[in-house]
Amino acid sequence: MINVLVTGAGGFIGKNLVDRLHRKKGIIVNQYYRGDDLSQLYQHLSNADVVYHLAGVNRPKHNEEFARVNKGLTQSIVNYLSDQQKTPTIVFSSSAQAELNTPYGLSKKDAEEVLKNFGKDTGADVKIYRLPGVFGKWCKPHYNSVVATFCHEITHGNDIDIHDPDKVLELVYIDDVVDSFLECLHQEKSEETFYYHTKQTFHITVGELAHTLYKIRDMRESLIIPDLSEKLTKYLYTTYLSYLDTNNFSYNLPAYEDERGSLVELIKSHQAGQIFMSTSRKGVIRGNHYHHTKVEKFCVIKGKASIKLRNIDSDDVITYIVSDQNIQVVDIPPGYTHSIENITYDEIIVLFWANELFNPDNPDTYYLEVHNRENDQKKG
Repeated sequence: MINVLVTGAGGFIGKNLVDRLHRKKGIIVNQYYRGDDLSQLYQHLSNADVVYHLAGVNRPKHNEEFARVNKGLTQSIVNYLSDQQKTPTIVFSSSAQAELNTPYGLSKKDAEEVLKNFGKDTGADVKIYRLPGVFGKWCKPHYNSVVATFCHEITHGNDIDIHDPDKVLELVYIDDVVDSFLECLHQEKSEETFYYHTKQTFHITVGELAHTLYKIRDMRESLIIPDLSEKLTKYLYTTYLSYLDTNNFSYNLPAYEDERGSLVELIKSHQAGQIFMSTSRKGVIRGNHYHHTKVEKFCVIKGKASIKLRNIDSDDVITYIVSDQNIQVVDIPPGYTHSIENITYDEIIVLFWANELFNPDNPDTYYLEVHNRENDQKKG
């Protein structure tokens, strides 16, 4: 068993780290919170194999609190460990601002020096992470993350203040931080450095950050999801959703209705096409057209349907009978005219995927009846 102590357990990084630690086998997690008595800290330190020292202040009411908390608490930890002749692994969340001549930056640098001296004097394994702007779920807005502040304000319909849109931000995602911290549980001591780095960071201007978050906000109307293959965009999208109020998780979609049934667009993507659904009443036939480049997938999730396809250069009709009793996906290749018919007494519901967004100026859709010939090749 590994005894772990997390200081600052109630903070942004601490909450995410503790959650992950609790899900690992062979770990006993002790937590030290702001306002806890120092005696509790010392009790946890007595048994600690690994100390994640995350406690600190970013925006105190008075500047002297920087030194009192950021350096002072670190000094208290080191003094106790030295007195007890204990040398646990210490993982310290410092800040990239330790390179700046500000009260906060100086207090972080001083805390680093305290830990480095402890490591040199005792041989303890000290791992220091100078983190840039950390973002992700549970980060407090208007405190230490512009991403959290922007997400909170935009999700609540407020304007955001941008003083310098060209300012470049260096960001790191919370899960990447936690991944790196967890590796420290079994990572060997480095004889060359006290400083460690997360596996990746991101760079974006303030203006680009705001633009990306507004595009994410507007997805509810445009239905266009961002390019989630780009990791920063994926992490920003995830983070943005975590700031929605609980009464704002859902949103309405317009339904286009006629005598056949209804059609609703669900998701659109410039990279992955679009997903939509339709309902069809008894006997309704949709389609009877083909595409040159566009391809589709049909999936009946309620009811029973007959999907017919015919290569436009052939008289042979291929029929697939599909239903919600055996969920299948039917691919619609280019150059095949196709149709789908409701063959039940109730309405059917069908999910569709197309590999490109519908373009009314170039719909790539050409009417041609499939026909129902005696030489149908039945499938499914």
